[in-house]
Amino acid sequence: THSKMMAWVALDRAVKGIEHFGVDGPVDRWRAVRNTIHREVCEKGYSSSAGAFVQSYGSRQLDASLLMMPLVGFLPPEDARVRGTVEAIERQLTSGGFVSRYQTVPEVDGLPPGEATFLLCSFWLADNLQLQGRHDDARRLFERLLSVRNDVGLLAEGYDVHAGRLAGNFPQAFSHVGLINTAMNLSARQAPATERAEG
Repeated sequence: THSKMMAWVALDRAVKGIEHFGVDGPVDRWRAVRNTIHREVCEKGYSSSAGAFVQSYGSRQLDASLLMMPLVGFLPPEDARVRGTVEAIERQLTSGGFVSRYQTVPEVDGLPPGEATFLLCSFWLADNLQLQGRHDDARRLFERLLSVRNDVGLLAEGYDVHAGRLAGNFPQAFSHVGLINTAMNLSARQAPATERAEG
């Protein structure tokens, strides 16, 4: 579902490039494909029984990468399906205040159970909380993420809640990009996530 959403993002930005900057391209065709993808993701990527957008069509498996939906402007943060997705991820993919990308299934992804949480997803959750008006929750999560940096302020890819240590690739650029974006989203009057959510 995340991959389909990002295909929508590519087409949406191409269309906006034509609309706002006069870039040349087959805008009518791109708009049509963009709208088809959006419709399909909303119809097939959402599970009413899970009350959330899910990892793949027909699945009930959550995927925290779908926290990007309002961050890229796919759906507004106040959309009930987005709120449901955020709440489901908080309940099912959050451990010790940190977010896992998804629940690992060794037969599917080859990863062992109990993989470390993914810090970028935790920053995305903080961004969503901020967009939904849950400012105190967003700030608390951000402060928790800041507290696990090493002595020179660097972050790894993930955090092992049980061992209480950074885990995975180190240092990880994605984690630092998330930190910067969330810091801006929490402090700027017109934050990047707000701009994207508003289209």
